[in-house]
Amino acid sequence: MTLRAEILEDAASRAPDAVGLRFSVACAVVREAGALAKRKFNGRPGLSMLNFKGHQDYLSATDAEVEQLIRARLLEHFPSDSFFGEEGGGSFNDNVWVVDPVDGTANFVRGIAQFCISIAYVQDGEVAIGLIYDPMSDELFAARRDGGATLNGEPIRVSGMNDLRSASVEFGWSTRRPLSHYIKGVDNLMVAGAVVRRGGSGALALAYVACGRTDGYCELHMNSWDALAGLLLIREAGGWTNDFLANDGLREGNFILGCTPELQDDLVRLTSVHEV
Repeated sequence: MTLRAEILEDAASRAPDAVGLRFSVACAVVREAGALAKRKFNGRPGLSMLNFKGHQDYLSATDAEVEQLIRARLLEHFPSDSFFGEEGGGSFNDNVWVVDPVDGTANFVRGIAQFCISIAYVQDGEVAIGLIYDPMSDELFAARRDGGATLNGEPIRVSGMNDLRSASVEFGWSTRRPLSHYIKGVDNLMVAGAVVRRGGSGALALAYVACGRTDGYCELHMNSWDALAGLLLIREAGGWTNDFLANDGLREGNFILGCTPELQDDLVRLTSVHEV
């Protein structure tokens, strides 16, 4: 990089609307990456028990290719930013892009068109940008800190559900916590009258809470690349979330709960997330 380019990039990083510039670029990048993921999904090999390993290899290659595209585009525009991707790793230093190139890989492998790309930008220890793109439905969920949340440019809000007996709650599964904890949480929710779902993409599930399609999402452990974008979406859409970044959640992951404010107390109690 030339000295002039370094000066311009440094100035851009400190400009009043540096986040706005990153938001605009990231929206374009995630759509480009989504188009690639969609082509790969539509061109995937047929699934059978005999070729399942080959299908997994294809998915791994797709993950890596989508992530590399995102990494290259973002760092081309913002070379001083850090980048961490689920597949290729990276650095969590300073201001960092945190990316899951394909969330919902089990769905992808089996030909279920329910997966997404998740991109978050963490600035000064807070999530400043959150993007979740579903390329199969062409739905871009986007949020900026203190700037609201949108779906394809239109404002979104959480549902406002206040009665657990009428609520739809998704409870994601994590192998990092005992199965008994998961079963207990699901049982508590069902006994209380909630409809309990599990769709296979935690990031997309968080986006659904943000736009009011469901009323809450819980997982006893989630990685930051799956969680951060969706949590910002929920907060900017008027919902409540736990402090995921506490206890080094950026690097180590954490439990996650996002919901309507009215369901917060019930879901904290019934899912026992505070006990894990």
